[in-house]
Amino acid sequence: MTHRLIRLAGMALRHGPRLVGRLPQAWRVFRKAGWRGVEWELRRRVRPSADYARWAQVHDTLTPEARRDLAARAAAMPSPPRIAVLMPTYNPDPRWFQAAIDSVRAQIYPHWQLCIADDASTAPHVRELLERCAASDNRIRVVFRPKNGHISAASNSALELVTAPWIALMDHDDLLSEDALLRVAECVQADPDARLVYSDEDKVDAAGTRSDPYFKPDWNLDLFRSQNMFSHLGVLSTDLVREVGGFRQGLEGSQDWDLVLRCVERVKPDQVRHIPRVLYHWRVHEESTARSMNAKPYAAVAGERALNEHYARLGIAAQAEYIGYGYRTRFALPDPLPLVSIVIPTRNALALLRQCIESIRRKTRYPNYEIILVDNGSDDPAALAYFAQLGQQPGVRVLRDDREFNYSALNNAAVAAARGELVALVNNDIEVMTPDWLDEMVGIALQPGVGAVGARLWYPNMTLQHGGVVLTPDFIAMHAHKGLPRGLNGYAGRAALVQSFSAVTAACLVVRKALYEQVGGLDEAHLAVAYNDIDFCLRLRAAGYRNVWTPFAELKHHESATRGSDADPRRQKRLDTEAAQMRSRWHELLDRDPAYNPNLVTDGEDFGLAWPPRHVPKP
Repeated sequence: MTHRLIRLAGMALRHGPRLVGRLPQAWRVFRKAGWRGVEWELRRRVRPSADYARWAQVHDTLTPEARRDLAARAAAMPSPPRIAVLMPTYNPDPRWFQAAIDSVRAQIYPHWQLCIADDASTAPHVRELLERCAASDNRIRVVFRPKNGHISAASNSALELVTAPWIALMDHDDLLSEDALLRVAECVQADPDARLVYSDEDKVDAAGTRSDPYFKPDWNLDLFRSQNMFSHLGVLSTDLVREVGGFRQGLEGSQDWDLVLRCVERVKPDQVRHIPRVLYHWRVHEESTARSMNAKPYAAVAGERALNEHYARLGIAAQAEYIGYGYRTRFALPDPLPLVSIVIPTRNALALLRQCIESIRRKTRYPNYEIILVDNGSDDPAALAYFAQLGQQPGVRVLRDDREFNYSALNNAAVAAARGELVALVNNDIEVMTPDWLDEMVGIALQPGVGAVGARLWYPNMTLQHGGVVLTPDFIAMHAHKGLPRGLNGYAGRAALVQSFSAVTAACLVVRKALYEQVGGLDEAHLAVAYNDIDFCLRLRAAGYRNVWTPFAELKHHESATRGSDADPRRQKRLDTEAAQMRSRWHELLDRDPAYNPNLVTDGEDFGLAWPPRHVPKP
């Protein structure tokens, strides 16, 4: 504790001016995660590379030359698609409303409509401003509703004005980047099958200062069901919006999320496209949900309804609830419960293994499981005696396997002998924390389209060990948010929300046995020790399944307590060989992980800014 306070004091002396504005946030972090959390958060934010204002100036500000180039591209575009910006409004602040309209008029791409529905504003300046704007540009279309009907009704009135094939959703106090609609037009022209498009976003205050960027993954259904990552900027096919009936009244506050949920139900995943650029600036003020969902508590309730009705339409037995920073879905388990075979390889390691198995048997609420202990040549008499004792107990089998250590082969043999409909691969250094860990993982693993399911794993000091796997060209795989103190939600809440990752660790992984066998299990020929779980998940992904990580299955991981050091020359040679195998096999995914973002670093686990961004051409 004393050392941590000294480090924080040193940070305060070095970065005093930059930290002053962070003091209220630091207090909130302290209440959630203590001094360790404060140190994590401040250390992440005081680095020079974390200066988003400077990053935006260098990497996300158009130069005159870039602006001319983009205008030439817009002018040369064959059959340019028109895009209608939908903007419902009611008694807006005239400064921000004018700025929002001006940001549309300043678009480099000229083929737009701005369709504004005034929801019976009582402020006289609104009509005057709108009439003046409509008279100045025939691309601006306005309807004045005679009676206030709230945002869904107003959005539908704006929708009636649309004659363009694409709709972009925009609030009346936000801003578009000047290249926003051009980027969208180029995206949909390059991909004729696209039906929905979304971009990255940031926030802008009254002074015009940009902050808090959200660099999103490519389409991620599970994260979308946890938070509305589609907005902003969200662009939808006009025909699709009209096909699903437009905006629904009664869902105000989450009407755009409800709309996209209904649209997503009718398209294929590859018809939802992501533009990894900040094209939308979300205005921060006291009445805005950009500051807090508490500004619109009804929005959280509407979000629950939208999500639960989405599951009902799909015939999925599930219940969603708002948890303060996003939504959690609990999937109903079938009756009878399917058998889960928990596979635990070990060599000796009596104390760790006993802790693992006793925590499973004492804390696991899910009743229908068997334990398959794979004894890989143990020679400790005390461990052998314990294994023999276990083997006499119901629901436990001990398989002796004396081959040279090959993690993939040990698990493959055990899965072949497993009786369960699902298998759980569990390391011998895992300790159960939450009683419903297996209920949670099984509920997700049984959902259509799901491959492997990973858990939230903590180091014994309660900092995060595994929050999903991020693929990188240099390191192959990193654990997202590694080292994050317990109590913090991580980047955009992603350390505390269910979502898809390209891969999850097999230190605790649940998958249907049929899928395990379908893709050939772990690669025991080429990946005996390292990366076999990553490769397995990527083969599931290639077969059309998505791998899901849940923070609601929590376990401790006493990581690699029984393994030797990879610094040993023989081990290092093997690791290099297996890394080369991964790079050869999965180089495209390692170069551009769709569950991550090219504007974020690949040499750190904290979702820091990349200098420069990868695969995103300069403006």
